[in-house]
Amino acid sequence: MSSGLLPELEVVRKDFPILERTLHDGLPLVYLDSANTSQKPQIVIDTMVDHLERHNANVARAMHVLGAESTAAFEEARDVVATFLGAPSRDEVIFTKNASEALNLVANTLAWARGPLQIGEGDVVVTTEMEHHSNIVPWQLLAERTGATLRWFGLTDDGRLDLSNIDELITERTKVVTFTWVSNMLGTVNPVAELARRAHEVGAVVVVDASQAAPVLPIDLAAMAPEERPDVLAFTGHKTVGPTGIGVLWGRRELLEQLPPFLGGGEMIETVTMERSTYAGIPHKFEAGTPPIVEAVGLGAALTYLSHLGMDAIHAHEQAITAYALSQLREVPGVSILGPSDASIRGGAISFELAGVHPHDIAQVVDSRGVAIRAGHHCAKPAHQRFGVQASTRMSSYLYTTPAEIDALVEALEYTRHYFKLDS
Repeated sequence: MSSGLLPELEVVRKDFPILERTLHDGLPLVYLDSANTSQKPQIVIDTMVDHLERHNANVARAMHVLGAESTAAFEEARDVVATFLGAPSRDEVIFTKNASEALNLVANTLAWARGPLQIGEGDVVVTTEMEHHSNIVPWQLLAERTGATLRWFGLTDDGRLDLSNIDELITERTKVVTFTWVSNMLGTVNPVAELARRAHEVGAVVVVDASQAAPVLPIDLAAMAPEERPDVLAFTGHKTVGPTGIGVLWGRRELLEQLPPFLGGGEMIETVTMERSTYAGIPHKFEAGTPPIVEAVGLGAALTYLSHLGMDAIHAHEQAITAYALSQLREVPGVSILGPSDASIRGGAISFELAGVHPHDIAQVVDSRGVAIRAGHHCAKPAHQRFGVQASTRMSSYLYTTPAEIDALVEALEYTRHYFKLDS
């Protein structure tokens, strides 16, 4: 296969030094766990090392040269993120330690909000059954603290959102509608514009978890119609070829300005007396204490790298590899795939079962063949319960994945069947 794959794919792969590794007496590493965390190109590694070796200092505090350089690099990373998302304003970009913290920031500040944003008894928060736990638990906590009710969209048998009762779920009582753009378990790409438009009709705040979308989908918030645009979007750096320890919260300016601070401390204040404090404007109101400086710098390098490759090209590559993986996995006896069967409406995470073998055993055996995949509930227990399984095996591709690596997975699964005597 070649159609849709990144041009010069082998050249791109050389940007990622870890892909040169061999395992288990010389087997090449086949990394198919990118929905868990992506690998990092050399430019990200070098950029972070250079910052630590030559520019390391705290930001927005020191008046010396290193402090100015570090602050400039940190704020330049914010500019890169804003451009990557098509954010209307750089000040709407807030750095967090990961997407989980970003989503918790929103849920907690909404729980503490006053005025029109205040959530209380009788109000409703709507989410979905396919969410990562990071977009379920914070809203459960908000409901417990405020007396609000948490409701959710169910799933169809092919792993899409069941929108048949949308008018019953999203009503005048709905204050928040929150959902994943792309499912980390099922791969499903959700209809962001449709859900946002319906939520905005009733005045609800729209919160989107873009952790699986940002790595592969072109996102241009400014180009979206206002009624179809999320009010808040979160993603994490380590899935976008960036480092761990850095996440992004983008929020509509008017909303962020109404929300109270999440954490108190240095840099998030305007002035402090023993009687009271006043707070800095956005984004600094939500960035208390020393931020993840070198991680932000690394994220800036990562998103610049993705932009140079082109998000349209990355998306086309992901769809081509996903289509090939779906077709090859279907040829393995006993394999059943969870989620949509059409690669054009899903991301690269493919969860599956192999009849007669526990997912953890599958992962262990294929690892012995040099193939890295994930097994477990993928922090999506409700989605697994919906399909009557405790756990699944998941392969996930990315911009550096080759068809040959999919073939290696299929071969490893055939070996697994032989190992457990399923072919006799």
